[in-house]
Amino acid sequence: MRANYKVELSSGVFLLMGIAALLWLATEATDYGMQVGKDTYKITARFTNVADLKDRAPVKIGGVTVGLVEKITLDPVVFDAVVEMKIDKRFSEIPNDSGASILTSGVLGDRYIGLDPGGALEALVDGDEIFVTQSAVVLETLISKYLFNSDKGGDE
Repeated sequence: MRANYKVELSSGVFLLMGIAALLWLATEATDYGMQVGKDTYKITARFTNVADLKDRAPVKIGGVTVGLVEKITLDPVVFDAVVEMKIDKRFSEIPNDSGASILTSGVLGDRYIGLDPGGALEALVDGDEIFVTQSAVVLETLISKYLFNSDKGGDE
């Protein structure tokens, strides 16, 4: 009976350690906010399609996280998605003619915003808007265009 108690106790401890490890992994893998400080400035960009871009998605330049998506709203006049981003003040020298694209991590991964720095001498400041944008490429749209428009190539 004593050996059975030790096996049950060690199994329980092992199970609790596994659950704790999964909880830690889940919080570390989804918490993008750890990479952006509290001292930030806000910029906006308009996109015709944001696909499944979510709040708190990273904003990156060259693969380095420089900010987070704070809010996504719909402009009721022109029906564009307006994306508000907060950028860490450490990256205050981003040129104001930079472009923004919605990209995907891997083939079917999470969406994020990639900034392409321009060549202007003036930098983005709090409240600026990025005008050069490229909307998300939706895989389903590409597949349907390929399937339904493939026979029109040779009959011109």
